[in-house]
Amino acid sequence: MNDAPLVVVSGPSGVGKSTVVAQALAVDPSIWLSVSATTREPRPGEVDGRDYFFVQDDRFDELVATGGLLEWAAFAGNRYGTPRGPVEERRHAGTPVLLEIEVQGARQVRQAVPGALLVFLAPPSWEVLKDRLLRRGTESPEAVERRLQAARDELAAADEFDAVLVNADVGECAQALLALVSDPTSVPRGRVPDPDLP
Repeated sequence: MNDAPLVVVSGPSGVGKSTVVAQALAVDPSIWLSVSATTREPRPGEVDGRDYFFVQDDRFDELVATGGLLEWAAFAGNRYGTPRGPVEERRHAGTPVLLEIEVQGARQVRQAVPGALLVFLAPPSWEVLKDRLLRRGTESPEAVERRLQAARDELAAADEFDAVLVNADVGECAQALLALVSDPTSVPRGRVPDPDLP
């Protein structure tokens, strides 16, 4: 029996990855969302083991050294990674797996799991993305500016992905994502906005 699909959802901060993935899982709870490990501090309301595995730097180093991560990336001063074992176990058991990760990590999954489907979530416009980041209110202005600069770089990487979904409507975007899990050829490639580079 072939392994179940591994679908990687990526895109810039503020594009709505978590919201779209949550909506897709609400519609089809048979899909399993991998929980990432991270060295960053929890945000208000986040729960260890549900939102992330919050680990110290030395534990993260150990996971990297022992091959315990399918991918890992440094982003905005912290590290994030996908524990390898649970992903492989679910796929072997026939459960489709979603990874919600940053662009750096998606590139590593492409190398580690050539059959994975990489999906890029794009904002309907650069202005919408900026507005979403600013409205979060969870980070300093300096951190927001770092995320905006990273978003410019990430938007430029969209061509590396198998599919591009434009998140103009969460429900429609979630349905398109579910369609891709069932049939990777089902959704046409969306348009990625050009950021207004200074």
